[in-house]
Amino acid sequence: MGGPESEKPVTKPVPADNGEMAAVDEDTMKLAEMGYTQDMQRNFSVLSLLGVGFSLTNSWFGVSASLITGINSGGTVLTIYGIPWMAIMSTCVGVSLSELASAMPNAGGQYFWANELAPRKYANFASYLTGWFAWAGAIFTSASVALGVGAAGVGMYQLAHPDFVPQPWHTVVAYQVINTFAFLFNCVGKVLPKVATVALYTSLISFVVILITVPATAPTHSDAKFVFATFVNSTGWSADGMAYIVGLINANWVFACLDAATHMAEEVGRPEKSIPIAIMGTVAIGFTTAWFYCISMFFSIRDLEPLLNTATGVPILELFYQALGNKAGAIVLECLVLVTGIGCQISSHTWQSRLCWSFARDRGIPGHQWLSKITPSLDVPLVAHSVSCFIVGLLGLLYLGSSTAFNSMVTACIVLLYVSYSIPIICLLIRGRNNIPHGPFWMGWVGTICNYVVLAWTLFTTVMYSFPSVMPAEASTMNYVSAVYGVVVAIILVDWFVRGRRSYRGQDARHREVEMNRRESVEQSVQ
Repeated sequence: MGGPESEKPVTKPVPADNGEMAAVDEDTMKLAEMGYTQDMQRNFSVLSLLGVGFSLTNSWFGVSASLITGINSGGTVLTIYGIPWMAIMSTCVGVSLSELASAMPNAGGQYFWANELAPRKYANFASYLTGWFAWAGAIFTSASVALGVGAAGVGMYQLAHPDFVPQPWHTVVAYQVINTFAFLFNCVGKVLPKVATVALYTSLISFVVILITVPATAPTHSDAKFVFATFVNSTGWSADGMAYIVGLINANWVFACLDAATHMAEEVGRPEKSIPIAIMGTVAIGFTTAWFYCISMFFSIRDLEPLLNTATGVPILELFYQALGNKAGAIVLECLVLVTGIGCQISSHTWQSRLCWSFARDRGIPGHQWLSKITPSLDVPLVAHSVSCFIVGLLGLLYLGSSTAFNSMVTACIVLLYVSYSIPIICLLIRGRNNIPHGPFWMGWVGTICNYVVLAWTLFTTVMYSFPSVMPAEASTMNYVSAVYGVVVAIILVDWFVRGRRSYRGQDARHREVEMNRRESVEQSVQ
């Protein structure tokens, strides 16, 4: 652990190619140069890392969860053209993150990069702010996935029992069950790569099954005009453009969380190459699956009205029922979505626990002395994982009081993550892209364009996603995302002034420790 209680990096033995134990490997040495020890075993391969990244983003699952949500804000046009647009934005995000991860692979991801790249005077606060935004975004994302999967479970029960009337508490109970179930999969580090790989294949197989089954069994099909040229504005906004913009949040959610692979940098070999492959692979597979999936589903819609007003509360389940004309068949297909969603939740817990753990080892979170611990027998940051999941569980209770407030939190997760990406990008541009050592993945002028696109998109979403989705806005339909920002910022500032500014292990502290360790190594070699 890099900190006052562990000044000198201690390397862990790792298996060499010949089966013997080697004291130090190249990845561990690079990590020591950053001021950290090798606390996690490198159990992940490129494929299992891609499994974590794609299972979390899981674009076609995101389309299933929000397929009809945006209909009122642009009809089918919103999703059909929103997904390619978001794929372009996500490619720019992916390139920007991949460049930084390739140059400085570290489990801290964006908060570590901000600390290294920011001007010395502002480095600690920039890093601290980034770490909190990223962790908050991860927790909010986990909450949104748990709600989507929980709602799917309740919807399936309602379809099988027409007299059942779903209540918010039913969804919250299902939410807690999903959250707890997914929690268990992250308690043993050695099984995580296999779980991630299985989740990847499960998602792709489920995608293919649904993609073929629904159009093939649908009794009628919509025409191309409905799919590609139907614009609907039922939001109350007088301007169609504004209705489209506020609805983009649905397509945007499909491509969120691209930084997940960066936080696995200390659990995969050759992270400078593996992480960019996982990130860019996630974007490519995500766009391909999501776009063809939404086209296929839209062509299979027979009647839009039942989908918007379904008693199940799950429009995609109603669509399956329309297509198959059979409740059992619809439930089976929705089970594929449910299993895929559980895989997404497992990956989300992996992501948020690594963020919490890595940020805690630099003393960025209260209780860091416990949150930064690794449980050796399990090879996971069990305390950080447990605390993060507990917070997700508490946030689920918010849905009982106000589904509108909960949905505002979902919006906040996207913007907070964009901001956490933008801070190190700003620091990089200020410092100069050519003034840092480049990793194997470096895109030159293309990367520069991507950096500026990410910054512009972050500013755009921060402003535009704060508007209500419908007008006139009332207490039950208001967008409270600004209030969510306010709460997060208030927590950050209080912790910074009370504790963080004095105890945070930032750029200067780490660099001093690295230099001290280097001198000790030289002295020992001389002796």
